[in-house]
Amino acid sequence: MQDPRAVGASLAGRRRALVAVLAIVFVDLLGFGIVVPILPFYVRDLGGTDVVYGLLAASYSLMQFVSAPLLGQLSDARGRRPVLMLSLLANTVAWTVFGLGGEVGAAAGATAALATLFLARMLAGAMGGNIATAQAYIADVTPADRRAGALGLVGAAFGLGFVFGPALGSVLASDGVVAAAAGTFPAFVPATRFSLPSFGAAALSFLAFLGAWAFLPEPERQARTAGRPRIVGQFVDAARDATLRPLVGAFLVASVAFSGIQVAFIPYVADVYGYDASQAGLLLTYVGALAVVNQGVVVGRLSRVVPARQLAAAGAALLVVALAAFPFSPEIGRALLGERAILGFGPRVVALLGALTLLSLGNSLLNVSLTTLVSLATSADRQGGAFGVTQGAGSLGRTVGPPVMTALYALVVYWSPFVFGAALTVGIVVLLTTVRVVGDPAEAPADGTD
Repeated sequence: MQDPRAVGASLAGRRRALVAVLAIVFVDLLGFGIVVPILPFYVRDLGGTDVVYGLLAASYSLMQFVSAPLLGQLSDARGRRPVLMLSLLANTVAWTVFGLGGEVGAAAGATAALATLFLARMLAGAMGGNIATAQAYIADVTPADRRAGALGLVGAAFGLGFVFGPALGSVLASDGVVAAAAGTFPAFVPATRFSLPSFGAAALSFLAFLGAWAFLPEPERQARTAGRPRIVGQFVDAARDATLRPLVGAFLVASVAFSGIQVAFIPYVADVYGYDASQAGLLLTYVGALAVVNQGVVVGRLSRVVPARQLAAAGAALLVVALAAFPFSPEIGRALLGERAILGFGPRVVALLGALTLLSLGNSLLNVSLTTLVSLATSADRQGGAFGVTQGAGSLGRTVGPPVMTALYALVVYWSPFVFGAALTVGIVVLLTTVRVVGDPAEAPADGTD
């Protein structure tokens, strides 16, 4: 019989490891979020166009697509902790260089400055593939019946990073902070509204590196024999796996579909609602706060009683409704409420908030449940590689989707990217009906029979 004290120590160790990796993910994503508000203005200040900004944004996802499978497989062979530490240290370098773009521009011209931004952003994107390793770490230290809730906490850490990161970036780029830094920093350290957020992101990545070094243990797991990293080969292997194939496909399609709301959201609320950047930012904060609650609390509780496959299908169905309804929020609000206001919000705004609420809940259910299904469908020694493939598929979708959706919005009709995204998501609902993961505890028969 196992010693209860040993069991308690093991549980306490797993909890500490879980808290440590979640804190590291949060700090890392906080650093990423800091630079989000300055990106388009930084590019314009260096003489680039909005097309260049779009390419710069896509370069991050492209490199994440390439690197996530490699980092995941490397973590299977060499360990989760060293891969996480390496990626965080490289992120520190990437964001530091990113903040020096203006100095490069002054010394070598606009082309060199923009090239510096691209190189730094691509390195950061490559290291951003470490989310696959973080997810594999969570799977290592979490029992199967609690894995959906734990992976949901990773999503909550993401949400918190995107809620607080842009706000912190705005503070660091403010005139008062820039003036204070200019009077404090040595002459060779630039203090501008672009360099300070970048240096802040670098500092947070370095803080996360120190946290991993001090507090993050290597989880107990069965190490996989090291092999030559393969990007295409891993996707081919996933395509041959009858269970993993539809899950990877769902990640890819969901990323393309959701990119419509990501790239067209601010233009839509500006064109249709007349909102400025600060008002649009408040809406994004609302969505981020909902994501924290949904992924940190709601998904975990639902996953204890509802199979992951059913939660994923429900999330996809909610996304279909939300994406299709979002561009028609003003008409829906007037049809349902007339001219009545709720809590001081007019019908158009109430309908918009309702669509965003459904969007956040559906996205949380779908992403966390898909991640859980991938974990349950994969052997313990291949978790990192599997998560790398699925995260790579998501990154590919975020690379391909934005230019397609932007073209639809600008050249076809304003509602087309959202409706197209809804149509794609219908395919995910159908796809999930073909998936059955034997390891899903909630799918097991009540009497324990097969």
